[in-house]
Amino acid sequence: MTSARPGPEVPTATYRLQLQPAFPFAAAAAAVPYLASLGVSHLHLSPVLEAVPGSAHGYDVVDHTRVREELGGEDGLRALAHTAREHGLGLVADIVPNHMAMAPRYNHALWEVLREGTGSPYARWFDIDWEAQGGRVLLPVLGGPLGTELAHLRVDGEVLRYHDHAFPLRPGTAHLPLPQLLDAQWYRPVWWRLARTELNYRRFFSISELIGLRVEDPVVFEATHAKILQLLAEGVLDGLRVDHPDGLADPDGYLARLHEATGGRWTVVEKILGDGEHLPTAWPVAGTTGYDALRHVDGLFTDRTGAYGLLSRYRAFAAPQTDRGGNWEATVRRAAYKVLTHELATETDRLTRVATRLCAGSPDPSLRDRAPWALRTAVEELLVRLRVYRPYASGDAAAVVTEEAAEEARLAFVVPEEAEAVGVVRRLLVEPPGDPSAPDHADRVEFRTRFAQTASALRAKAVEDTAFYRFVPLLSATEVGGDPGSPGVSPEDFHAYCARVQRDWPLTGTVVTTHDTKRSADVRAALAVLTECPERWAELLAEVSRAEEGMPDGQLAWAAWQTVFGLGPAEEERVREALLKHVREAGMYTSWTEREPPYEEAVTAFVAAGPCGPPGQRVAAFRKALEPHVRANVLGTALVHLTMPGVPDVYQGTEGEYRALVDPDNRRPVAFPPEGPGEKDALTAAALRLRARRPGAFGAGASYDPLAAEGPAAGHCLAFARSGEVVTAVTRLSLRLAEAGGWRDTRLALPPGRWTDVLAPGREFTGHARVADLFDRSPAVLLERAGEG
Repeated sequence: MTSARPGPEVPTATYRLQLQPAFPFAAAAAAVPYLASLGVSHLHLSPVLEAVPGSAHGYDVVDHTRVREELGGEDGLRALAHTAREHGLGLVADIVPNHMAMAPRYNHALWEVLREGTGSPYARWFDIDWEAQGGRVLLPVLGGPLGTELAHLRVDGEVLRYHDHAFPLRPGTAHLPLPQLLDAQWYRPVWWRLARTELNYRRFFSISELIGLRVEDPVVFEATHAKILQLLAEGVLDGLRVDHPDGLADPDGYLARLHEATGGRWTVVEKILGDGEHLPTAWPVAGTTGYDALRHVDGLFTDRTGAYGLLSRYRAFAAPQTDRGGNWEATVRRAAYKVLTHELATETDRLTRVATRLCAGSPDPSLRDRAPWALRTAVEELLVRLRVYRPYASGDAAAVVTEEAAEEARLAFVVPEEAEAVGVVRRLLVEPPGDPSAPDHADRVEFRTRFAQTASALRAKAVEDTAFYRFVPLLSATEVGGDPGSPGVSPEDFHAYCARVQRDWPLTGTVVTTHDTKRSADVRAALAVLTECPERWAELLAEVSRAEEGMPDGQLAWAAWQTVFGLGPAEEERVREALLKHVREAGMYTSWTEREPPYEEAVTAFVAAGPCGPPGQRVAAFRKALEPHVRANVLGTALVHLTMPGVPDVYQGTEGEYRALVDPDNRRPVAFPPEGPGEKDALTAAALRLRARRPGAFGAGASYDPLAAEGPAAGHCLAFARSGEVVTAVTRLSLRLAEAGGWRDTRLALPPGRWTDVLAPGREFTGHARVADLFDRSPAVLLERAGEG
């Protein structure tokens, strides 16, 4: 055991640190005194196992048996744990069960598979389709077709080298001439563009550099989790964050096995819940990492009516095509079709192959005589109609792959009899696989499994990585876990959500900013103010657009102006790089794989002359005029997040004002302690210290009670009590409030007793407090019952 004194088993609040070679374990240890003073209970570490050298994120693991040397190795991690324990803190680590780096020179297990093929004991580790590509692993690493790259391939002893790549040679083949040598390997180096349609291993989404793992195999689970389990058992780690469980073949089984192996340690999963979707109750976890909380918190400070007003003005300004950014649902659907036929073409090929085999060999005549093209069409049409990421074994697949979706899918066929393929595919998905001894049982299980895995990759790529960059009326709504088609959350819906979380998942994670958010919470908070003044925003854009004639397209221009409004004064390079990523992800005029230099040059010029040029000063002045309302949203978001049900995770640097765009912008180093802390720092520390001082008010046995304001501006006050000990009250839609005449005689009925302002202890309130008095110092107020704690 490394602990100097035991930390709490379950976090009261965590603080996320992005470890990388420039910020190793020693740097984290140096920050511990400051972080402990904030009031968090645990440090939340990005992945700590051995990764590709130089990796800035650590999700490209190459060796599960070792702690990453570039971060300080296992000794460095244990030293960090010791320092943390001395200050009363524990450690939570991010783990990556879904994939490893496709980097054989660093990944020993993969090296052995490429050398020995299906005979390698490591062959069971990787999700490789050995039936495809003649039983050879496709390696999309060549810069061009093989014939143009032969000169760069060379044999070096028992190794095949290609620039910085190294691959093992199959034993006994090193002496062969190069063409024959290549044909004799268990792998096939090919032009990188072939990955889209020819790849025969499961990737992380569409990233060929990450190869899927088969952790459903107990042998693979044990081999890839032994070190993490050791660190948990020895008290170095206290809990886990599980990255992307939706990519796994059997998330239910994996989480059950993990729960048993860890002894039930606090574990949260990176599960993105759709609107109305709930975390499977069978999962033995504390909850999600918190993107569902993000959506609800953000929604509180978004004026739904104004958001739709912003949408109409966006359509008038940018004139987007209906399915290319004009309508949310249509945009998602078109993006999904594109992803299925491009980035995920190999996945749909595999599903079609399994479905065809099932139907051809089925003892049920109703499944016979199904053309592969019809089965493929049925698979695609059902996939694009899923409203959530995927079905699960513990859930009702028929509630995910609905009959309504099937009815719509049948419309893709002209001949009714051919449309029956949709019903056939749905049957294979929703009916139990049947008798394990049946000859088609394995194929039935594989079909359901592959469909679910493909569905999750499709949802992520089509929604988060494509549609979010095409449908841009309100950038704050295009966030991980968000629903841009239905922005805004009413106080009633927020309270209902919190009550459900406290009842069902009281120790779930909650976040408002992460390493994966498209924009930090403070940027989104500023953007949400635009929903309170859509007319003024549209007028401003009309003015600055007249001043700057060189906009490449209306959607990009609208997004660019919102970006600089949300970010505030910033270096041109940050804005330019974020917007170039934006247009490449959108994939309408340029993309990551089909660059259009003239368009990208036009974007660069537009950013320099417009948003980051003289017209941008008009936007900066507009933001400055709205600063009181931006402040209300920033502080309100922070306080609600830190005091609502669940375990809040504070992303590095966000205890203070933190304005960041999509990665890598949001992974820039931060200073510990911060330079020049402001009022958000004070609010964050006060809330976190209160959680530490009164853990019972926020934990599993706590209560959540909405408090209703009364009076002419009641709808602008969101308040709740925690266990009768703490009250949170925040201002929402403050611009609308000011335009309506302010608080006037609005009052908030506090629970019985005297209540002290945590940030201004001399201020006390009782009974029906005047809201104008409550918020006269700050738009966000944290009260603690007087005489206790």
